[in-house]
Amino acid sequence: MVSDPGVVPVLLAENLDADVSEWEKATAAVLRKAKRLADDAPDSDVWTELAHQTLDGITVTPLGTPALTHDLADPGLPGQAPFTRGASATRELDGWDIRSWFTDPDVDVTADHVVTDVENGVNSLWLAIGDGAIPADALARILEPVFVDLAPVVLDAPDAPLEAARALDAVIADKSVDPAPGTNYGADPIGASVRGVGESDLSIAVDVVELARARGARGIVVDATAVHDAGASDVQELAYSLAAGAAYLRLLVDAGLSVDEAAEQIDFRYAATDEQFITIAKLRAARRLWNRVAELSGVTTSARGQRQHAVTSRPMMSAYDPYVNMIRTTIAAFAAGVGGADAVTVLPFDEPLGLPEVFSRRIARNTSSLLISESHVAVVTDPAGGSHAVEKLTDDLARAAWTQFGELDAGGIVEAVASGSLAERIASTVESRGREVATRTRPLTGLTEFPNLHEERPERRPYRRAPVVHRYGEAFEQMRDDRAATPVFLATMGRIAQHTARATFAANLFASGGIDTVTAGATEGVDDVVNAYREAGDTPVVCLAGPDSVYKEWGSDLVAALREAGAHHVIVAGKVDIGADVRAAAGLDALDFLRRTREVLS
Repeated sequence: MVSDPGVVPVLLAENLDADVSEWEKATAAVLRKAKRLADDAPDSDVWTELAHQTLDGITVTPLGTPALTHDLADPGLPGQAPFTRGASATRELDGWDIRSWFTDPDVDVTADHVVTDVENGVNSLWLAIGDGAIPADALARILEPVFVDLAPVVLDAPDAPLEAARALDAVIADKSVDPAPGTNYGADPIGASVRGVGESDLSIAVDVVELARARGARGIVVDATAVHDAGASDVQELAYSLAAGAAYLRLLVDAGLSVDEAAEQIDFRYAATDEQFITIAKLRAARRLWNRVAELSGVTTSARGQRQHAVTSRPMMSAYDPYVNMIRTTIAAFAAGVGGADAVTVLPFDEPLGLPEVFSRRIARNTSSLLISESHVAVVTDPAGGSHAVEKLTDDLARAAWTQFGELDAGGIVEAVASGSLAERIASTVESRGREVATRTRPLTGLTEFPNLHEERPERRPYRRAPVVHRYGEAFEQMRDDRAATPVFLATMGRIAQHTARATFAANLFASGGIDTVTAGATEGVDDVVNAYREAGDTPVVCLAGPDSVYKEWGSDLVAALREAGAHHVIVAGKVDIGADVRAAAGLDALDFLRRTREVLS
């Protein structure tokens, strides 16, 4: 608090002259204390230790410095080409569009959800129409209380896009109003082809656009979440969106539209993940990239701004400990808003379990409302702009995506989908990510880390046709779905304080694979552990957990005694060699370890 209003405090003024070497020295001291950096290693090694590599091979630096951005192109101003900093300079006046997702085929339930959401902060509707979702002929009932001239409606109807578009068009006509800006009839046959669901004939997009243009709406959504849901990386998602957008531009121009009219018909949908800085940079890069595609296509500057709808990632969510999804989606929504998305959909935390209910929908819509109205995230346009780290990451993503776009567009995105070459690219990413998840270098809280094996999950009505999604933790979820009937005996060695760390590590590791544990408790020697093992009952797998000093003192004797008592498979938590069958320590392939353990248990 400053008592004199004429005095302006200078925060941390004594550190204004600090240079990178001082940061390296201070950081190295912390890492050495944590045993993450050798005592004789140079301070500059902190860069390697703390840098993060994305699946696309892009380095996320631990510290942004002017050296990272001195040769980068000017990102411009919000609302001006190349639109890196935002397609509009005025979005901060109202924040982003809070767009709610509706898919429940029960028309009465959906109608109630629509009213509740619109009355409580949602200002735009994203409707899934067709097989297993909302019937097209129910649109009039669902939208009856909605002011469609104020609340944009966006359709997602892969099975019958033209039928759904006609149904929405009839509703708008019946209300005798012009559709709200942002209304999109939602044709995306390329996306339908990627998902393997629905109408993939490109000509349908022309028919939908013709209908939409007559009403003053838009007709096409390039839904890049189609590849994201299949497991694509951020660069692959960006490259796909450009290739699909360019294909639609050509299609509409060939159908008789001017290039500006064609560009005005296309919106883009991207996934927002809990990797917040990458999400922020991805959305910024997407606008810059689309501006370049449009520029090369002859689109005038005023029509090059990309309109973005960001959706919190489905693959990052977990069907187990689903309440953790609230944290994931909050971070993702924050990143989407900071990244400049025009509309943001926060998927309900129970979405992986089935049809979302009232409580989860409330949490989802309130996430954006709180970020906008209470955290004031939208008050500043492009708040990450000017950050050396974010500007560098934006540039790296844009350059990598532009290269992949050229490769996809050379043969055409339709051919890349049909031939399977796009799927092959994505499969390589899925494999790389899978290794990170399996080794828990990409941890999934509540699933691969800190699992609650005895949780009671909320029950939800099943989807009639569930979204096609490759969830990152799918392999672990499958093991949790089929819990092991026999537990592992944790042979805890020594006092509780001595064995707690490794016992907790081992119990969490087994729980992530659907395996329960029985613990010996505090012990003083071989006889204590063996007696506890016999009391626990017949279990073929034993895992020793204790400090290295105790392992050295009586670990080998304990392994031999446990085998004599009936243990078929002995594991030791740690890296010591005391005659166990397997050593389990941080960095192991947890997925392979758990599968082999379950085979012994079965």
